Amino acid sequence: MKSLKSLFNLSGKTALVTGGAGLLGGEIADALAEQGANIIIASRNLAECKKKCEQLKNDYPDIQVDFCHIDLVEPESIKKCVSYSEEAFGNIDILITCAWSGRKNSWDTINDEDWDHDIEVCLSGVYRLIKASTNALKRSKGVVLNIGSMYGHVAPDYRLYEGVPQANPPSYGAAKAGVIQLTKYLGSFLAKDEIRVNCISPGPFPFEHVINEFPEFKQKLCDKNPMGRLGQAHEIKGAAAFLCSDASSYMTGQNICVDGGWTIW
Repeated sequence: MKSLKSLFNLSGKTALVTGGAGLLGGEIADALAEQGANIIIASRNLAECKKKCEQLKNDYPDIQVDFCHIDLVEPESIKKCVSYSEEAFGNIDILITCAWSGRKNSWDTINDEDWDHDIEVCLSGVYRLIKASTNALKRSKGVVLNIGSMYGHVAPDYRLYEGVPQANPPSYGAAKAGVIQLTKYLGSFLAKDEIRVNCISPGPFPFEHVINEFPEFKQKLCDKNPMGRLGQAHEIKGAAAFLCSDASSYMTGQNICVDGGWTIW
């Protein structure tokens, strides 16, 4: 009989965490490091990657930590990051697709260039990253964890965003819905290779500077949510720890909403 402790243990595993220097990606990196995984942080911002790596080394001295550059709109950058990760640690056991960079638009302001950019980063980049990592994941019988969004399930209430520079563009929701569906497809297509693919769809986790600057926006989000509050960044850790470990070994193609109940009504 396997204990819960052994099921959640990731010692000896290597996790490539794209977007690992960001708000939620950083928390996911911490969760996997705490479970014993070696961590590679990948982002366009190498200064933030280095800073995150230093924190991980201090907090989890028994694991190996490294970082590399990745830009999801550049296919060669993706391939180089995957190759570097394999060379540095021998393989990739866990792939986290959390990197994202989009443009804030309403339906009135979005144009073709904005749409193409957001779809390229948020959906096509995720596809290319998983595709480039598939051979490594076949060897390790690994795990992919995609990051979707509550707006991959439901549309935003446009009234929430009146008076704040936080408009949620239709390109974002369309891309995140695509990520959720891609998760299901790959859960099917990669099952024969013993690769599991799952997804987390976060709810409202706004940056602290946004809610501090726009307290009315914060209150609108809280009032909209069944739990009546915003998510705290660490609240992504439990779902990530579960889906990246053998604790979820009989799950694939699934999406878990960590949203305070946002998508239930």
